[in-house]
Amino acid sequence: MSTTTTVDVVGTARDRVDGRLKVTVAATYPIDVTLPGLAHAALVQSTITSGRIRDIAVDAAERAPGVLAVFTHMNTPPIAPGPVLENGPQPLPPFQSDAVLHYGQHVAMVVAETREQANAAAALIEVTYERDTPVLAYDDERATRVSHPWTPDYDRGDVASALAAADVRINQTYTTAANSNNPIGLFATVAVWDGDALTVHDTTQYPHAVRDTLAAVFGIDPAGVRVLVPFVGGAFGAGLRVWPHVQLVAIAARITKRPVKLVLTRAQMFTSIGHRPNTIQQLSIGASRDGQLSAIEHLSKSSIGMADELINLITHGTPTAYACPNVSTRARQIRQSIPIPGWMRAPGEAEGSFALESAIAELSYALKIDPIELRVKNHAHVHPDTGLPWSGNALLDCYRQGTERFGWSARNPEPRSMRNEGQLVGYGMGRGALMAYQPPCKAIASIRRDGTACVRSGATDIGPGPYTVMTMVAADCLGVPIERVRFGLGDSAMPRAPHEGGSGLTGALGNAVHAACVSLVHAFVNLVSDDEASPLKGCRLEGITVRNGGIQITDDPARFETYADILTRHDLDELTIEGESAPPGETSSATMIVQAGRFIPYTAPSTGTRAHAGGYAAHFVEVQVDPDLGTIRVARVVSAIDGGRILNPKTARSQIIGGIAMGIGMALLEETVSDRTGRLVTTSLAEYVVPVNADVRDVDVLFVGQPDAMTPLGTKGIGELAITGMAAAIANAVYHATGTRVRSLPISIEKVLGLQPGQ
Repeated sequence: MSTTTTVDVVGTARDRVDGRLKVTVAATYPIDVTLPGLAHAALVQSTITSGRIRDIAVDAAERAPGVLAVFTHMNTPPIAPGPVLENGPQPLPPFQSDAVLHYGQHVAMVVAETREQANAAAALIEVTYERDTPVLAYDDERATRVSHPWTPDYDRGDVASALAAADVRINQTYTTAANSNNPIGLFATVAVWDGDALTVHDTTQYPHAVRDTLAAVFGIDPAGVRVLVPFVGGAFGAGLRVWPHVQLVAIAARITKRPVKLVLTRAQMFTSIGHRPNTIQQLSIGASRDGQLSAIEHLSKSSIGMADELINLITHGTPTAYACPNVSTRARQIRQSIPIPGWMRAPGEAEGSFALESAIAELSYALKIDPIELRVKNHAHVHPDTGLPWSGNALLDCYRQGTERFGWSARNPEPRSMRNEGQLVGYGMGRGALMAYQPPCKAIASIRRDGTACVRSGATDIGPGPYTVMTMVAADCLGVPIERVRFGLGDSAMPRAPHEGGSGLTGALGNAVHAACVSLVHAFVNLVSDDEASPLKGCRLEGITVRNGGIQITDDPARFETYADILTRHDLDELTIEGESAPPGETSSATMIVQAGRFIPYTAPSTGTRAHAGGYAAHFVEVQVDPDLGTIRVARVVSAIDGGRILNPKTARSQIIGGIAMGIGMALLEETVSDRTGRLVTTSLAEYVVPVNADVRDVDVLFVGQPDAMTPLGTKGIGELAITGMAAAIANAVYHATGTRVRSLPISIEKVLGLQPGQ
């Protein structure tokens, strides 16, 4: 009996399908959009931190050449609040009162024929303020503390008693600076009305959130709003919220009856699209002398705007990080007169992992136990709360393989004991973890009479490569050559997709594409199963192989027919099916997985029998520190990653390298600074220092583990995994090199030189 085998595209290293468009400048970003009759907008922002607008003089601006309209809180119509979505509430509507809550708040907007005219007119607007004393410190008695249901207090066991009885205790405070997202591409919005229909081109990671928010603002059916964003020039979380300027542009377009475009300046990017808030965290850890953890207490404070809501999961990962019987976490947000925070790559996990993994390293030195040995000893083999086995957890393999690849055995455990050509050398490591996250998602798949396949979903691509990996998934599920598959995204008119954030899109979108494509093949099988003219008559999904743009009977390879022939015979131009991803631990209509073109029954383990695991990482870092100058160089990094099933190792590796680079920036360079009045002083890439190629040297990435059991594709999120634990790994390496423990990010030259070894 002869059989036919095919080779899966998924799992192979593939170039980006959109790469040629990008390098030939053919990819269209929101900033590139131009339309007939396009007008341009410019923002005027507050120069004070807290107070009220006493007077705003706009006469000169309104008389300026080319000006079409000037908007302030005096003439802007009432704006309804946006809906509360799965990522939380949106920022408050703009221009609704005279209150100033932070430096850089939008207080006016000019619309003119050209961008230059808009900028010139904006400079003519004079604002008189009544100043208040801003709230800028955590200990300000006027500061309001916020506790949200998204980060409830957590308690397991009796932490106070366990800490008191511990043989060894660590009790330290760690701080992280505010960071700004700073993608190279400036955020832009273009809005145009056609009667009551609104089309918006916006730099967003969530087209459907923009659609739903604008529909609420204007009181119209969401179907009347279309949001387009085929490409995003980076965002790192800044595009997850619907920022006030987006609403202003849509309002301006409606009132002026012209298409309107706004491009934020680099300085405005620092105040208008969120930032990673600063944190103060206190870690108390208790352990026996042999290294068994007995208690962890993790307390955090982070800054938040004066009138805003933001999910910031700083302590979220601590309860499941280690097998510890007594764990307590508390997270509080403190309202301050600062620009509205937002999300930045691995929000919460990046900050929380710095404190936790630094404290674990400090405990290892106090116990004189190797940092890896301590982590292995306290590895959570099952979920610490439920006792359920993980759906997939290869963290121990990350430790083992990372240790071997890095050459950890060459490490002298004594701080300040290793040198290379006069430089102090330090080895450090940190554990990384990212919660499992897969929101609902839909996709639609079609095969046309010409044999091409088209798959669409209203997601976005901020750089990780959904265009490529979803094309690969569809090609495998349909058996269509990858060059004949087209994947479309970035359009809210397409099936609803979640935001690209939280490292959840690949799982959500991939499983939706998988469901749609499997259902589409099933529809073709149903079409021919009773067709006397088809060589596939009587076929079943379990007995076929998809290959070469068609269907073949697995046990009888001569019985083959292309999709194009099937459509032609049935006088159909195309066949289209919509699919939806099932929640992890549940199956959908696509209860098959596709391997080498064959359909294999799939049953997800129920959530009552497995704990859904996220991604894991072990980061190993070598730093070199000049003993006289205090300069720090990350000489090499080895990151061992448990990302479940890796769809495309090439783009996945790029994601890890990008996260490592951001981790280097967070640890050593990046800090958003305000002066004593609350005015932002880092408003360009000259003052806000980010890593460049010279800062990211020898990087080695290895993927370990198996596909996760909870979903058909078996993926885990990896886009943010590389930054979790990375700052701690660098801080731990700096301590090993110098004997100086720096608990405040970024680790500057001044901090290294200003402390004595052992502090």
